[in-house]
Amino acid sequence: MKTQNRRSIFKKMFAGFLGLSTASIAANASTTQSSVDASGKEVFNVTTEQDIPLFSGATKFAGMVFVAGKGAHFEGDIKAHTDHVLKELEKELIKAGSSMEKVLKVNVYLADLGDYKQMNEVFKGRFGPNPPVRTTVATYGGVPGNSLVEMDCIAIAN
Repeated sequence: MKTQNRRSIFKKMFAGFLGLSTASIAANASTTQSSVDASGKEVFNVTTEQDIPLFSGATKFAGMVFVAGKGAHFEGDIKAHTDHVLKELEKELIKAGSSMEKVLKVNVYLADLGDYKQMNEVFKGRFGPNPPVRTTVATYGGVPGNSLVEMDCIAIAN
């Protein structure tokens, strides 16, 4: 409960500083069509309502897929959040022509390191018989949007 209170306080301070909330950012963002630039880099942009690119949800380049951090922005426990995040990663990978079995590297960001064991229970087996390398850290101040976990990954495209 102490971590939840710190996270809420930090979120309010951060939102006040920016003049907006993470919920309003998420509510005003939508995924657009992918585009390919002159170098061959294909991006899957996340844009604002005004169609201004905010960041790329995934980038495909030189046979690799780089998926941006995915969080779970709803009430729930670490197991529900981990399951949701892994499903969101999988959707991005499939959209970019890859799969969970082709993931080489995953970064896991936990709001509370005490959730490590339960996150692992949901994580194991999701990447096939040869899981990717992984880094897991606890974030100071929590994960944006009150998610208990956020993950990003790098995979082979084809």
